[in-house]
Amino acid sequence: MKRLIKYVPLHFLVFLILGICLQFYYEIWQYGFLKLSFVFGVFIVIYILNIKKQLTTISTFLIYLLIGISVTFLNDSRNYKNHYGNFNKEEAQVLLKITKVLKPGNYYQKYIAEIINVNQYKTIGEVLLNVEKDTLNFRFSIDDQVYVKPVFKELIPPLNPYQFNYKSYLAKQGIYHQIFIEKHQYLKSNLKETSLIGIAESIRNKIIKSLKKRNFKKDELAVISALLLGQRQDISKGLLTDYQNAGAIHILAVSGLHVGILLLIITFILRPLEGLKNGKYIKAISIILLLWIFAVIAGLSASVVRAVTMFSFVAIGQSFQKKTLIEFSLITSMLFLLLVKPMFLFDVGFQLSYLAVFGIIWVQPKLDSLYVSKYYLDKKLWQLLTVSIAAQVGILPLSIYYFQQFPGLFMLSNIVIIPFLGFILVLGIVIIILSVLNILPQFFADFYGIIISLMNSFVRFISRQEQFLWQEISISFKTMLVLYFIVFSAVFFLLNKNSKRLVIFLVSIVLCQSIYFLEYKKAKEQNAFMVFHKSRFSIIGSKIGKQLNIQHNIDSVSVDEIKAIKPFMLSEKIEKTNKIDFKNYINFQGKDILIIDSLGVYQLEKMQSPIVVLQYSPKINMARMINILKPSLVIADGSNYKKDVLFWEKISSKFEIPFHYTGQKGAFILTD
Repeated sequence: MKRLIKYVPLHFLVFLILGICLQFYYEIWQYGFLKLSFVFGVFIVIYILNIKKQLTTISTFLIYLLIGISVTFLNDSRNYKNHYGNFNKEEAQVLLKITKVLKPGNYYQKYIAEIINVNQYKTIGEVLLNVEKDTLNFRFSIDDQVYVKPVFKELIPPLNPYQFNYKSYLAKQGIYHQIFIEKHQYLKSNLKETSLIGIAESIRNKIIKSLKKRNFKKDELAVISALLLGQRQDISKGLLTDYQNAGAIHILAVSGLHVGILLLIITFILRPLEGLKNGKYIKAISIILLLWIFAVIAGLSASVVRAVTMFSFVAIGQSFQKKTLIEFSLITSMLFLLLVKPMFLFDVGFQLSYLAVFGIIWVQPKLDSLYVSKYYLDKKLWQLLTVSIAAQVGILPLSIYYFQQFPGLFMLSNIVIIPFLGFILVLGIVIIILSVLNILPQFFADFYGIIISLMNSFVRFISRQEQFLWQEISISFKTMLVLYFIVFSAVFFLLNKNSKRLVIFLVSIVLCQSIYFLEYKKAKEQNAFMVFHKSRFSIIGSKIGKQLNIQHNIDSVSVDEIKAIKPFMLSEKIEKTNKIDFKNYINFQGKDILIIDSLGVYQLEKMQSPIVVLQYSPKINMARMINILKPSLVIADGSNYKKDVLFWEKISSKFEIPFHYTGQKGAFILTD
């Protein structure tokens, strides 16, 4: 551990991450590339001159920090003059190139597309492309080029509190706009510049086409495509949920687990090379080459590239046969990836992968030493169990923070599946090769299909044990950080038991308890009035401590089942819900709130500058209502017709009355 702390790239990595976060969240550098180069050069000169040790050390840290800021600034396509956002996009003819095929929605095929040019001007930048589905279920392929005359639309943030922020998710991938096009509103170009990703897709399509001839069931083929080709688009929602609930979702994503197993298998197969002159280096190069061939076949997705890069460095470390070099290799691989793709830092898969691996490296040896077996079988079983626990220790706080659940039977699903996963992967690769060569015996394909089917059935059985699935666990970002403080302080104490480390561990527990009680107290004491957004419906609520009162018009649905408010209830730790009728009037903390529904009644007495909530498109004279009530704010929720909302907004603007439409600005929340 001491050697790792003194490892210089680790210091570099810490300040690099700090620089990436500062630039992404606060955009502290907005002054162009020339000035950035000048500032960077100043710190380099200070470092080279070595005027004073303390000044040199500070300048070194600032260089690392500035590199993090620089790579984030350089990675943001909006900072370049030829970004498509700097061109007039009104009625523009745009040439798009498909770079990624996404899972389709209910009405649209979805893609990530690169803007090649706008009105013949060469541009850069990517958008989310939504193409209306047709009866033929036609899909674009990677590298297809398409002419469109689009309307660029801003990505919509979540319209209700605590919902998944898809806009932020895409922003971390450098995507800030989306385009909707209907059938036949595009012209496919005959030009096609084949890329490496396009070649990978054509290989995958050929493999999938050959596998479809082997009579695999739909779920079997979908899982095979996910396991071996990194394609999860065809997995049914139900099966995906089963794998999530069983704590086995990582099996369906070609990532660190798969690449790690492949690394072990390839390392074992290529062991005879070590007997040759320079055999260690030949072996390392061969392993890296084979891993990257697999990455190309698996589609070069972000998770695959991260995993193969990480284990390429591990393979180099293993070639020197020094255990500590594995930890150094992981640090170096993370550093390399963030230098090339700084936005990987915000990717959940990136975070979980490295935390799981570090958990295995640091925690598993200590757990393994707790039980010494004399028998081979239970020794391997214990090792597998400790690896699974160690990985979960590394990712537990983060996975609860993101997914708000914990599968209690994760160990059982991992113990049963992972020992056979290497066999399943190798057999699957053989199946693919034989299938592409058209020499795959049908009985062999049937046998593999049965194995996949058995794995799906086992996962489905585990996921049905709902008493072991702890859901709706909400923790804040601060709590998540403190939980990691507890985990690391516990590990440090177990590695070297002394009074100082014990005190640190106990302090971490007290700190976690303090944050929990402060957050509980805040949630209990805070009151709020909310107008949520749901298209064609009205949901209005008041929060009194940990009780939530809701008025809604969703038929045959209890308050607890309304998806629009579920994240709010979970994050605000609501303990009791009631369905209520506010009778068109609420007084919140001395503030009058008038609800005007389809009846259009609003002439109530003794109200002073009320907040007016419009629902169900009431037939009212907006100007007269404003003159009579003199509202401080007008709110329109999702139950109103959009044409009415636009008219009301125009009238409110004329009278200089603030207007809030939940379909654009999201839910309205008034707190005490």
